[in-house]
Amino acid sequence: MIFFKKLDIYILKNYLLLFAGTFFICLFIFIMQFIWQFIDDLVGKGLSWDVLAEFFFYASLNLVPASLPLAVLLASLISFGNMGEKLELLSMKAAGIPLVRILCPIFIVASLISVASFFFQDRIQPHATRQLATMLWSMRQKSPELEIPEGIFYSDIPGYSIFVEKKDHKTGLLRGVMIYSTQGGYDKMEIVIADSARLRGTEDNKHLRLTLYNGERFRNMDSQTGNMLKANIPYMRETFHTEVAMIPFDANFNMMDANLFNGDAKTKELTKILHGIDSLTHLSDSIGHQYHRIARNQYLKGAFPKDAPDSAAIVARTKSMEPLDTTYAGLSHDQRKTVVKSALSTAQSTQAEFEYRSMTTENTNLTLRRHRMEARKKFTYSLACLIFFFIGAPLGAIIRKGGLGVPVVVSVMVFIFYYIVNAAGEKMAKTGEWSVWFGVWLSTMVLAPIGVFLVTKANKDSVIFNTEGYRNFFVRFLGIRTKRKLTRKEIVIYEPDYPRLVQELEQLAEDCKRYNQENRLLKMPSYYRIFFTYREDHAVRDLRERTEAIVEQLHNSRDVVIINALNDMPVLYTEAHARPFDNSRTNMAAGIFLPVGLVLWLRIWRFRLRLHQDLNIIQKQGAFIIDRIYKQKDKAT
Repeated sequence: MIFFKKLDIYILKNYLLLFAGTFFICLFIFIMQFIWQFIDDLVGKGLSWDVLAEFFFYASLNLVPASLPLAVLLASLISFGNMGEKLELLSMKAAGIPLVRILCPIFIVASLISVASFFFQDRIQPHATRQLATMLWSMRQKSPELEIPEGIFYSDIPGYSIFVEKKDHKTGLLRGVMIYSTQGGYDKMEIVIADSARLRGTEDNKHLRLTLYNGERFRNMDSQTGNMLKANIPYMRETFHTEVAMIPFDANFNMMDANLFNGDAKTKELTKILHGIDSLTHLSDSIGHQYHRIARNQYLKGAFPKDAPDSAAIVARTKSMEPLDTTYAGLSHDQRKTVVKSALSTAQSTQAEFEYRSMTTENTNLTLRRHRMEARKKFTYSLACLIFFFIGAPLGAIIRKGGLGVPVVVSVMVFIFYYIVNAAGEKMAKTGEWSVWFGVWLSTMVLAPIGVFLVTKANKDSVIFNTEGYRNFFVRFLGIRTKRKLTRKEIVIYEPDYPRLVQELEQLAEDCKRYNQENRLLKMPSYYRIFFTYREDHAVRDLRERTEAIVEQLHNSRDVVIINALNDMPVLYTEAHARPFDNSRTNMAAGIFLPVGLVLWLRIWRFRLRLHQDLNIIQKQGAFIIDRIYKQKDKAT
């Protein structure tokens, strides 16, 4: 306990309680998804509770490695989000404790979880997977629970199709029964019609006892299938008062041998997988060498001299061979047809043989790829717990939101992204389009840099998830601006100096007009000048400062009309019309990269057109305010 301080124990206590809760929640969600996937194999089979409990137990064990990373991510997000929301993280940092030190106790726990996940996948999960596959296969082979509906034909009893008009639920009697029996084949089909019947299972659950009352039996007497097409077919008609038939129907749940799945890579431990990889690699190489020898001996035999090198052999053989066109032209018509048929038959036979060999080789390679994937997945799934900790903990510290609201949404989004990347990589690796190691490790290679980035940003108290900052960025980029909302002041201390302001407005209007004419804002801007000739435009900055100064002074006016006119005065952007960035190298890089440069060039053109419009509005509103000042002066005199 020398290393763990009271603060570490406090952090661990909060984290472990959250981890235990989130783990069982995640496991429950995965189990529900798993049951929904195999619901058709469970419903209607009459399975006992002990069989279902065993099935859910092995399914839970099989889903533990997938639940652990999500539980680590969610617990880390909630725990650090709670501490950030309660300002506990701020207090720890104020006390001189860096975020990396705060992460240490949970990092140790996450490392232990990763190690435990690896051993769980290597020791327990293979056995659970084998038992689960055995139970699923046995459930699919089990006969469905006997429940004959009314008004439709029931065909779940092998060899029988039963129609019941009405059922008496109190006595269990079936009324208006029609049975089609194909036990002896369709050429010996029997039809039974009875007024009523009773169907019950035997004590050993291997047969059904069918008791028929007051009915008739029709049986085909011609056993030849071809005679079924005749108009008149002899048949036997039999009338009975009571008849009992025993129908084979095994309603027991019979567990198949689990050793049948021992060859699957998912049911093997790491040492057995590595041994299987060696054996499959040797087998694949042996098959390849064998097919090469067969092809060389069977299809290339005698084609080239044995002692000559390959290139020399090809040249020598080519020179000695007579052209095929000449040989074919010397044959008769019948000989040509025979040659073409023989060549086509040989080509088809050779194609079928090579397709079979290709299929055999591909099956071996597919099994080999699956073994290699399973060997690597034991490491990637374990390492995912650690990576999700490095994503969840700094995200919680940055977002500073606890509870099950924002953390759950963020966790689900991160896990879905991880699942999509991982599924895509594994699919590409399984089909052989990507290397196995690249496909399996793709999700780790994508998420690990994200975790490092988030830890770095959280340690520096970054505001990368500050919505206000992103909103301001897009407002600046798109040029969205808010309008002035000036109102008449109730108390004015300093009255505006109207004569001086009139002169300033006149000079401002003249300067706006001159700038507009000199810079030709309506004209298309020069691409080269924007990106490769760096220049500062102090004139627009001066116009903006003078405009804001005049607005600030006229805001002290008691005239509501002047105040409303000031609200229509635009706020000038000082640099957006001249260049995209302040740094000249950044401008050059954006200009060289044409797609980005074209977008920025269009943006600058838009700002130039808007600046032209703003300067005209300043002139118009300035003239209106000057006219209003003169009118107020005339009124006062």
